[in-house]
Amino acid sequence: MPRSLPTALALILTITCSLSLAETTAPPALTLAKTYKGKIDITQYWVSEKLDGVRAYWNGQQLISRQGNPYPAPTWFIKNFPAEALDGELWLDRNRFQRLLSIVRKKQAIDTEWQQVRYYVFDLPHLNKPFSQRLNRLQQLVTLSDSPYLNLVKQYQLADEPALLQELDRITALGGEGLMLHRADALYHAGRNKDLLKVKPYFDAEAIVISHIAGKGKYTGMLGSLVVEMPEGLQFRIGSGFTDQQRSNPPAIGKIITYTYHGKTRKGIPKFASFLRIRNETQ
Repeated sequence: MPRSLPTALALILTITCSLSLAETTAPPALTLAKTYKGKIDITQYWVSEKLDGVRAYWNGQQLISRQGNPYPAPTWFIKNFPAEALDGELWLDRNRFQRLLSIVRKKQAIDTEWQQVRYYVFDLPHLNKPFSQRLNRLQQLVTLSDSPYLNLVKQYQLADEPALLQELDRITALGGEGLMLHRADALYHAGRNKDLLKVKPYFDAEAIVISHIAGKGKYTGMLGSLVVEMPEGLQFRIGSGFTDQQRSNPPAIGKIITYTYHGKTRKGIPKFASFLRIRNETQ
């Protein structure tokens, strides 16, 4: 009898370990985004809104996190999902990330809460074709599934960087987090790479007004642009962001203004700088 005890214990441990392993999944090999820093051909990328949800990988049977932990999605939620692997995000709406997190983190799903959630997909990890072709296949899968809980992230293309930044401003004004760029001809591969880029909202900073540049055309007799100086001594012009009233009565020389911008040049000059306000004007 004493000799059989270790054997019994070993059997119990083996069964226990097997059950534990069955409840866990290896982390999926997902592609990760780098930060957009300009100097790319925007026309070669598909653009989409950066959803403030939680990344979720559909392996054909269940939804799992980047760490390999299963989300407790109800059976009815995933009922008509395709058998192919999907990459996407569970999402509620803009500015509701914390609420979403509280829903998907619960070990026991609450049906009334999950009815508010949608799974927005943006890629097919196992389809060895360029992103544009994967996008076409995704559209087919979402349409065929006819699931109210499965959606395709809207993808579109833009002409250039100014158009991209204008779109970024539009999305962030609506409460969005930013934009994503998928390179059209890129294959899906795991890890952080430049084929997937995240475009962050604008930055803001302050500068002192050095001089005024007269306007031309429709701005004749008004302000055309400001020459401002950064704290480190660099000077540059700001010619956008002003109302007609502000152009008629521009910030005085010596005033400190706040401006927005989208990254900097190699020389440290803000790119696409735009006037926001005179400092302390609204305080």
